[in-house]
Amino acid sequence: MLPALRQISRPAAFALRAARRPAAYGGARLTPFTRTIVTKRYTQDHEVVVFDDATMNGTVHITNYAQSSLGDVVFVELPTEGTEVTQGDQIGAVESVKAASDIYAPVSGVVEEVNTKLADQPGLLNKSPEDQGWLCRIKVKDAAEVEKLMDEEAYKAHCES
Repeated sequence: MLPALRQISRPAAFALRAARRPAAYGGARLTPFTRTIVTKRYTQDHEVVVFDDATMNGTVHITNYAQSSLGDVVFVELPTEGTEVTQGDQIGAVESVKAASDIYAPVSGVVEEVNTKLADQPGLLNKSPEDQGWLCRIKVKDAAEVEKLMDEEAYKAHCES
């Protein structure tokens, strides 16, 4: 019992020992704090961008509303990596059993990555439109463009009108 009381009376020493313990044994790991804000914004054309201000990357998806309106997606055309895009530019297309729809860039920047899984599995847009069915990642030029897009509440109102 006495060693436990010594531990309590020296909290700084205890914290340092806990930080050195492997996590599997309940030890804490001290990491520096990094401030990152992830913002989700919507366009009137039913694209969504998830923007990370620390990396200036925006991941582009279609909304759940868009995928349900399209029906079963059978083909997805995506932009080429390295392509510079301007907000509102056509960057691809989605074809479904019901219709075809263009995809527009929600923000300006350079396409850094495309979801190559969609070539073989276009149905990912139906199963997981805002997660595994992402379209591309854009290195955003101007974060102010993201702020001008609709937030979730405004997007819901847009869909209901």
